Amino acid sequence: MQIGPHQLANRLIVAPMAGVTDRPFRKLCKRLGAGLAISEMVASDPRLWGTQKSQRRTDHAGEAEPIAVQIAGSDPDMMAQAARYNVARGAQIIDINMGCPAKKVCNVAAGSALLKDEALVARILDAVVQAVDVPVTLKIRTGWDRDHRNAVCVARIAESAGVCALSVHGRTRACGFSGEAEYRTIAEVKSQVSIPVIANGDIASPDQASHVLRETGADAIMIGRAAQGRPWLFREIAHYLESGEQLPPPTIGEVCALLLEHLQELYAFYGEENGVRVARKHIGWYTRDLIGSAAFRQAINRVESAKAQFAAVGQFFSQLALTNERLIYGEGELAA
Repeated sequence: MQIGPHQLANRLIVAPMAGVTDRPFRKLCKRLGAGLAISEMVASDPRLWGTQKSQRRTDHAGEAEPIAVQIAGSDPDMMAQAARYNVARGAQIIDINMGCPAKKVCNVAAGSALLKDEALVARILDAVVQAVDVPVTLKIRTGWDRDHRNAVCVARIAESAGVCALSVHGRTRACGFSGEAEYRTIAEVKSQVSIPVIANGDIASPDQASHVLRETGADAIMIGRAAQGRPWLFREIAHYLESGEQLPPPTIGEVCALLLEHLQELYAFYGEENGVRVARKHIGWYTRDLIGSAAFRQAINRVESAKAQFAAVGQFFSQLALTNERLIYGEGELAA
């Protein structure tokens, strides 16, 4: 899989997710097998760039290359300016968000709301591609609703504008994240353009990854929610695609070590107070299928210090290992 001059290690990409794909998460996913990880969405409004949140979202220190940053907005000039700003801060790939279904994004005519205005799509893509000398990619949905699936038209616009790769989520804007993703539209997009196409939506296992690649003919796959609390999913999929064999799921001890490493990165990145708060959702995701996790999550959400949070996580996994040292992760709901 190649994007512009960047040859990726494989065909597995971490989807940009607000509040999730921060630098600690991106680094971990890359280390565990992702070929590319795209940053959280950065607003195109320059008035927001100086905020602490935006500064963190454009912090790529120590991150494996290539560095990919997603930008969002509806004004072509502001989007071009945002692209230049992020390239100056280290971005090597600029990704344009036309796929987010969140109301707060669509209400300002950004994200997937842009799919309703193909002329504006063209102006934004032209402006951004001409503004920077790094590859520009685009993320879209299959259309606005089931009666207006215009992904093929938008894909052609993107290719004409000079976009280097296109990610397509197999749902419309109206679908949100409900129902099952459909891949027929992605296959149609792939058949109509020559730029790389990346399939996204409901890819949560090595088998499903292989199925989606076969069904769509896509050049790569993008994984989002399924990697929350399961960053090793990329390693498992990469191994399966290369060998046809399933890796065994990680042991409880391995999950514990990864989570504790992740917590340390969060504390260092956000500072103790914010780090503890951000860590709560990750702890919930890592532990959601484990014995006693419901009560543990309720307790851990009341912990305020990094030291106490870190110790509580270690103790939870230690007790779990004592119950059954050979217990493995990923066998569904294990709660007693």
